[in-house]
This record gives sequence, C-alpha cells and structure tokens, in this order.
Amino acid sequence: MNSQQIVFVQTNVVELRETELADPKAGEVQVKLAVSSVSSGTERANLSGSRSVSVMAPEETEAVFPRYPGYSSAGVIVKVGDGVTDFKVGDRVALWWSVHASVQNIAAENVLPIGNVPFEDAALFHIATFPLAAIRKCRLELGESAVVMGMGILGLLAVALLKSAGAAPIIAVDPQADKRQKALACGADVALDPYDPSFADTVKQLTDGGAKVGIEGTGVGAGLNGILDCMARYGRVALLGCTRSSDFTIDYYRKVHGPGISLIGAHAAARPSADSYGGWWTQKEDMAALKKLTEHGRLQLAALVDEVHRPDECRAVYERLVTDRSFPIVQFDWRT
Repeated sequence: MNSQQIVFVQTNVVELRETELADPKAGEVQVKLAVSSVSSGTERANLSGSRSVSVMAPEETEAVFPRYPGYSSAGVIVKVGDGVTDFKVGDRVALWWSVHASVQNIAAENVLPIGNVPFEDAALFHIATFPLAAIRKCRLELGESAVVMGMGILGLLAVALLKSAGAAPIIAVDPQADKRQKALACGADVALDPYDPSFADTVKQLTDGGAKVGIEGTGVGAGLNGILDCMARYGRVALLGCTRSSDFTIDYYRKVHGPGISLIGAHAAARPSADSYGGWWTQKEDMAALKKLTEHGRLQLAALVDEVHRPDECRAVYERLVTDRSFPIVQFDWRT
C-alpha cells in the first residue's frame, strides 16, 4: 500500500512524499488517517533545526534530518498485525506518537478506540494530554485560582481543561488581543496582556493575593518570569512550555525560594509507563479521560481549530509556521 507523508527534509524545507508501506508487524495495526493536528511549538522547533534533547540521554546532539512530524491524530484501522486481539478492521481510533501520514503502522498500545467521537476532536487528544498532565501534577483543587501564560495550542487546551476541572478564576495571558478573545471563548474568566504595567497586580487582585496554580505554556523564559510574579505563596507552576535555552535565569531566591513556589517539570515523557496514581497518569489513561470528557460534553476540542488544510498544502502551512508567531491551530484532513 502507498502512503503520503509530510517530511521535514532539511531546515525549513518540507515535502509531501509518497512511500510504499509494508503490512503491520506483530503487535501493530495499520491506520488510514482521517485527521492529524499540528503541534506548533514542537514542529516549529524541529523544522527550524533545533538540536534534539533526549530525556533518556539529556546531552544535546546535532540536528539530524529528515524528520517526521506529527504525533496527534485519528483514523480508521485497515489492517491488524499478528497477536493483536483488542482491535479489528474498521475500528475508529485516536493515535499518540503518530506521524502526518495518510496510512501508517503503529504499535497497538499507542491506539485508543474512540467510538463515535468525531475525528476532529480525537485528533487533538494526544496534544491535550500535555496540559492535562501538567494540571494533574499541580494537584489543582476545586475552586482554586489558575493563571495560564501563552494562548497557543497548549495554553488554550489548558484553559479548557482547567474549566472542566473546576478552577476559578481562570486567567489567560497573551500579548495578542485576538488570542485573549479566543481564550475567553474557551472558558477563561479574564484575559490579560502580560506587557500591561499593572499585569501582576491585576492578577493578584483577581485571585485574592495570587494564583494557586500556574501553567507556563510559552516556552519563553520571560513567560516563566512573568508568571512567577503572579503566584500565591506556596503556589505550583508547571513548566508545560519550558524554555530550551540554558542561558536563561530568574531571581530564584525572591521568586521561588522565598515564597515556597513549586516548579514542576511537565515534559510529555515525564509520566509513568504503567499504573496511574494520584497526579501521575499514564498516557493511555489520560487519552481515555479525554474521550470521556468529550463524550459527556465537557470538552469541545474541535471548536479550537482555526484552519483545516489538505496535506498537499503542507509547504505553505509550514512556511507560515516558521515566520508567524501567531500561527493558528491547524489540522490536516487526509480524507480530501
């Protein structure tokens, strides 16, 4: 079977390649994609040639191409490998650690049945597990205040999840007015500009002294610096979009050590591989949780999508990704 796949050939160069796909191996299923979602921060870094940092081997390595983007998608199983008993041909599924490819083989353990959940929602499940894990690790309690820095795809998903989890108030932060407006539509109670001179004071007034939970989703050092100015004593801050610069520093003594702030690593790989427990859920359990929240009307993830493109439009899409910091939430529709 032939498959079309989006490939980062070299720095800032994208191609849609056609390859021949073998049958799935034992323990794998073959999935014909319906929808895949662009994870703008990760894919921008990979396309621009950022060096790879492995969690298992933390030393930095030189950028290696080609790279194969895309890890959050949904589709239909068309073949089943030997030993797979939990899935059958025709099952509608969400995938994690997948790729932007029309047909692909993937380990059955990286697939979740979605029943009648729309593909557009399910194709965001994997990306949504990142802010979901960050919120869990912060141990948010019902009625606690929360501030989210950066209204990219991770920040908007965090706002939607915080609302479902019962945070109040939820304060969204972004310098762009259109993103602040979208955050309000996603469930934020207030949306603020971080460059407003009264920004931190306003957050503290709205939260009776400071936010209990902070989700830093910008990946920019200044974002972390700004969110620390908003926190309550003993607040918890998840580094969802942690800066990749080793040169950045903050006033740890006054902003972290003194007020007793907890800084929490929220990398996608920093989760148990089996046996979920309080605040630390496996990937599969978080995927299943998102499915339940969607089925019961608590989340409408597809409503966050700004644009849908054909795969053959990928070059133009990624040219914008490299240059446009206000890049929208984009999905590829592989059914067209």
